[in-house]
Amino acid sequence: MPNDKELCHNLLQLDGRGYKAYKEIKGTYQFPDFILIIDHVQGDPFAAPSKIIVKVPQELAGFPPSLYQSLSREIALRDYITRQLAQVAQKLSNHRGTGKSGLISIVGVKQEILPRTAVFIDNRQLEARFWVGLPAKGRTILGRQAVQLLCEDIPEIVARALKYKAFEEQKLQKQVEITEDADWLRQQLEKKGLVAFVANGSILPRRSGVDHRPLEESAITFESPKSLEVEFNCPNCGIIRGMGIPQGITVIVGGGYHGKSTLLRSIELGVYNHIHGDGREFVVTHPRAVKIRAEDGRSITGVNISPFINQLPQGSSTRDFSTTNASGSTSQAANIMEALEAGAKVLLIDEDTAATNFMIRDRRMQQLIAKDKEPITPFIDKVHQLYLDYGVSTILVMGGSGDYFEVADQVIAMDNFQPLDVTNQAKIIAKQHLNDRLKEGGEKFGEITPRIPLPESIDPSRGKWAVKVKVRGVDEVNFGTEDIDLGDVEQIVEQGQLKAIAAAIVYAKNKHLDHDLTLPEILDQVMADITDQGLDVLTEFPQGDLALFRRFELAAALNRLRSLKVN
Repeated sequence: MPNDKELCHNLLQLDGRGYKAYKEIKGTYQFPDFILIIDHVQGDPFAAPSKIIVKVPQELAGFPPSLYQSLSREIALRDYITRQLAQVAQKLSNHRGTGKSGLISIVGVKQEILPRTAVFIDNRQLEARFWVGLPAKGRTILGRQAVQLLCEDIPEIVARALKYKAFEEQKLQKQVEITEDADWLRQQLEKKGLVAFVANGSILPRRSGVDHRPLEESAITFESPKSLEVEFNCPNCGIIRGMGIPQGITVIVGGGYHGKSTLLRSIELGVYNHIHGDGREFVVTHPRAVKIRAEDGRSITGVNISPFINQLPQGSSTRDFSTTNASGSTSQAANIMEALEAGAKVLLIDEDTAATNFMIRDRRMQQLIAKDKEPITPFIDKVHQLYLDYGVSTILVMGGSGDYFEVADQVIAMDNFQPLDVTNQAKIIAKQHLNDRLKEGGEKFGEITPRIPLPESIDPSRGKWAVKVKVRGVDEVNFGTEDIDLGDVEQIVEQGQLKAIAAAIVYAKNKHLDHDLTLPEILDQVMADITDQGLDVLTEFPQGDLALFRRFELAAALNRLRSLKVN
């Protein structure tokens, strides 16, 4: 194996040559305290940067085994190292020529702690994957700058981000323990008959719609009403108290700008763990909770939406409903049925992003428009049946309709970002002001129908490429000749998740799609493969920019593929 001095010599020899000559340095190099693998060399200074892998023996990295002895701890540690690596890389990254010359970058992260392919650790070694822009002027190699980048900056990154002695031990220990406790709390929810928990002292408001860090100035800490307060004795942090949201139907009410949607947003992201200092470290939600919204214009393929919509004017079947341009109500109905097909156990709905005619049809409208002229059965008439028939709970934000008081098991009012248990008052009001609307839609929720995706309808090819897939932000996947719009799938939080979802669709197409497997069975197999073999199972070569997704977001991407066909 060539060493670092040979790499430096080779880079100097390349100085002044054409950029493609960088291909000669692809390979593995032994540095004094780590191994450098130049895995992929960019063909042009303006192209995607070169991929490198660094492997540090654990005896030199020095991370105590106690920090990664459980899966929760390992994921927290990997996340923490990834963040430190990103900070150090950003400081050392500088412009050294044309295009991406001198760039040092690692996968982007936000507030959530996710399993990613950027960093791995075990008793044997620490592995980090990132990107560098090999320096050039125009398309001429700058060999001396390349020596500085690979033979000076990379060793400094290893020293400052991949060795335990470079870390603040207490902060690292805190993140590991908090993550382990949050995972433990999430596992306790069903045992206590809960679907979510919000710890006292949590800070829920964010700085802005694009800055997901906690609000610092004038932030109000969360305090549970005593009637909903529950207590847990966590493995590391000890006693934690906060608001438990029971299984069943919970309605969140309150005036505008008092924190209703902020609470729901925190709950929907409680399916993930959060970094120390986020303010939502102990906001935990049932792992099968799915945010539902209306989504005008999306495509729908063969979904049984008959529990909500029947008797369309053109006589179209709603047991096998397809459209290329869904309305608000049909899209929301399909989003619910697709989530249930994928195994959702909790639905999260905010009236601000819901279709009004899907959520409620009051008595006056019932009298004006007869039921035989209205194909929509409103959600208010199905929400309780959904819980009784399938055990699926719902958390609703409702600021404009008190009709939901009659079906709610608990009602929480947000007053200046503080929760109040107003269930009794809501029930009294419901009795005093009786709702004379007629219940619609029968006595049962209806059938949830699994579908079988047809393999030939999922085609990632484009032109001469057998697989042509590209991700744009956290909103869109260019999949072959199709675009998958995921802008309204709110529980995708990082671009790495979207990249992994795109890879998973191709993987599922190659490994698990046949004419017999239903969509839930395909999701089961893909997620089981990832659990057994990690995210690397999805790609032919190791990638450093993937982050773990849930089965529901993978299903959402498949369902929004406009070429999809199903049995």
